Amino acid sequence: MEPQFFKENRKAFMNTLKNESLALFFSGSPVRRTSDENYSFFADRNFVYLTGIEQKETILMMEKMDGEVKETIFLLPPDAYEERWSGRRIKPEEAALISGAGDFFSTEIFKRELKRILSSGRIKEVYLDMDTQGTYAVSAAVQDMCHMLKTDYPKIQVESSLPIMKKLRLIKKPCEIKAMEQAQRITREGILAMMRHSKSGMYEYQYKAEYDYALAQNGVLEAGFPSIISAGRNNFCIHYDSYTGQAQDGDMVLNDVGVRWDHELTDVSRGWPCSGKYSARQRLLFECAYRTSEHMFQILRPGILMDEVDAEIRRYNFEQLKEAGVCQSFEDIGTYMWHGGAHHVGFDVHDVVSAKGAVIQPGMVFCVDVGIYHEEWGIGFRLEDNCLITESGCRNLSKDIPRTIEDIEAVMM
Repeated sequence: MEPQFFKENRKAFMNTLKNESLALFFSGSPVRRTSDENYSFFADRNFVYLTGIEQKETILMMEKMDGEVKETIFLLPPDAYEERWSGRRIKPEEAALISGAGDFFSTEIFKRELKRILSSGRIKEVYLDMDTQGTYAVSAAVQDMCHMLKTDYPKIQVESSLPIMKKLRLIKKPCEIKAMEQAQRITREGILAMMRHSKSGMYEYQYKAEYDYALAQNGVLEAGFPSIISAGRNNFCIHYDSYTGQAQDGDMVLNDVGVRWDHELTDVSRGWPCSGKYSARQRLLFECAYRTSEHMFQILRPGILMDEVDAEIRRYNFEQLKEAGVCQSFEDIGTYMWHGGAHHVGFDVHDVVSAKGAVIQPGMVFCVDVGIYHEEWGIGFRLEDNCLITESGCRNLSKDIPRTIEDIEAVMM
């Protein structure tokens, strides 16, 4: 992303705030794994959406006073010893090129600067990245800040910035779509690699190795989220991630995978027989899912309620399953459809956006996810694509990843 993207995001956020307001965003800290080892650091997505910076323990402070906004980013100070062990720290001039911000200070003076601003008596509201409903994780830094404000500055109102961020992230900008399209191209390479190498007796970790190798050859060193790659009975665990099973002749291979490119994610699912040839029952169920998916891409357009997308997927897929003689009553659809059929994609794979009750608008990107799980037949899979809403309809961003029986079997010949 160009720095202008992050500058515009910060401006849009601050435009919603009243005068005499302060907003704080924290990149976060690594999570301890064991002893002296941490998990790989992953920066808070709202912080990244506003700055583009993915370094730990970095802080964005934005102050609005008399209609003017002052932005300050606090960076970890240089530390030769720490950088020898954990890698070099970003310098102010580098952070400026990424974020488009102008003022940078050391995190060593953050508390002092914050106290100076809060003690002035001019700040009436402080916005923190938190969810008062408890459905969105609050970082330790935010919790500490809440406690400090309530204890030391009880007259200052603490507000959540999350509702604002969820609205901003709902509509994707052209540069975001461009990044998603590149992520789709690389996701395609990974899925094709698994299809081409698929065979009876192959272990799930071998499928994953093929996928990860294809991503690495395209400059992606880590999957966008923990890959779901399963075979046979393991397909009936929706978020399976053990990779220890073995595909036996006649098994379906399920994958739910994605790539992160320039902060943007894909989320694509395909299902195929490990031997490369669909059985009669596999073909029957896959065609139900495929027709449902095609139906959705034909009807999705601006003006439809977002809440109706999942309902229409369930309704239409039921009609397909009923016609196929699998499901007789709509009340029984839960036996074969175990999860929702649409979630937004963006900076998060399940993007944190304000979509409930919303009307579909151009620039929204969400999944069309049709899952069918027939335990009695031992067949479980999902067909999931990424849908971009356009001015007059929609576009399937993942359409070039083989998704028909004919195309999948042709790849696996």
